[in-house]
Amino acid sequence: MASGNHCCSGPSEGSTIANGESCCSGPGYASPAEAMKAEREKILYAACLYTGSGIEEPDYLATIDVDPDSPTYSQIIHRTPMPYVGDELHHFGWNACSSCHGDPSKSRRFLIIPGLQSSRIYVVDTADQRAPKLHKVIEAEEIIEKTGMTAGHTVHCLADKIMISMLGDSEGNGPGGFLTMDEDFNITGRWDIDNTGMRYNYDYWYQPRHNIMVSSEWAAPNTFLPGFNLEDVSNGKYGSRIHFWDWEQHKIIKSVELGADGLVPLETRFLHNPDSTHGYVGAALGSVMWHWEKVDGDWQVDKAVQIPPVELDGWPFPVPALITDFLISMNDKYMYLSNWLHGDVRQYDISDPAHPVQTAQVWLGGLLGDTREVQGHKLEGGPQMLQLSLDGRRLYVTNSLFSSWDNQFYPDMAKNGSYVIQINCDPEKPGMEINENFYVDFSKEPGGPSRAHEVRYPGGDCTSDIWL
Repeated sequence: MASGNHCCSGPSEGSTIANGESCCSGPGYASPAEAMKAEREKILYAACLYTGSGIEEPDYLATIDVDPDSPTYSQIIHRTPMPYVGDELHHFGWNACSSCHGDPSKSRRFLIIPGLQSSRIYVVDTADQRAPKLHKVIEAEEIIEKTGMTAGHTVHCLADKIMISMLGDSEGNGPGGFLTMDEDFNITGRWDIDNTGMRYNYDYWYQPRHNIMVSSEWAAPNTFLPGFNLEDVSNGKYGSRIHFWDWEQHKIIKSVELGADGLVPLETRFLHNPDSTHGYVGAALGSVMWHWEKVDGDWQVDKAVQIPPVELDGWPFPVPALITDFLISMNDKYMYLSNWLHGDVRQYDISDPAHPVQTAQVWLGGLLGDTREVQGHKLEGGPQMLQLSLDGRRLYVTNSLFSSWDNQFYPDMAKNGSYVIQINCDPEKPGMEINENFYVDFSKEPGGPSRAHEVRYPGGDCTSDIWL
């Protein structure tokens, strides 16, 4: 593993440098406030896929220039292909983050990229930030042998290890669990000891100062891989619970059934302030943002935002908003969420975390007919993955959810490709505006049109770092 950046003879102690590390310390930042002072991101990495598109090419990691002073601004400047076809690159994360900030022997250098369909895990070296290269491949057979799990999803750095949520058992059924790796990317086993009450798995976020982790439920891989089937919902094959884990004991201490308004709870986030117990989970099919906090020693969960479905010709039931992603600004002032089917991105003021107030909305396609163009490109599909700059001024948006679901709800995406666009924001003032000077076009990629999913920056972002 690469050593940390020892810079005592360089910038003054505590100052930040381009890769998100501070002088005489480890990766990341001392606090969320320090993260907001970091240098502006100049590179963006996007997980791009051909899986499910009919194009027999491997998925790849795209390096995108996001420096407005660069001649290649908003262009793909490098592609790092995986060695196999059919991985379905989806979510990915760093080997180190601010949870390792006190360890100067570590650096934020390697990206951990699971293949959701293949169950492989790729390790990509970003020592050359503009041209990452494949470092290691961990095959599904090894993962199954050592953990009994498949379908890796969320990657987080812990202070002493890397952890990945796994969505299936060895046969693709629920409930999955959590895989751990050491700093040399060796599989070390399972993190979870007692997962009683968990039917399915998806995302997770931990808050070590409160000895807690919260996880959510999508469905078993055997359910979601073929596409969405409404009968699977009525048959109980999709999740509706969130789970509170004892962080030190690695066991569930409370499961909360969210009911019909909590169907398919996906992304989970705590506020960035490590002293806070406030957090949220977005229920996709229920189209509800649920808020949690610790009150009198117990974790309480309540509705915070509910987006009503809309009647649409040709649909057998009202179309849900389908909240598929959300994130929180580093100063914990704003929450941004995407409604993949309705087609809008919303901004909420969460100064009172239990009572978000909507402050802005931007339409980016979707099923409701509110089409939008950027630089002459019609925005296919609906807004999906979000990533916010550390300073809270630039929100990046992609539109691919999952290959079989893309094909089902937005079939033109396979032939027209995906995009990354940018929305201008302000960390202190409400409002959003599309940056008309920024559009990354995936329609004419060398292998044919491809689809972009999650994005990350070399210096860290609003969904990478957790403070101990």
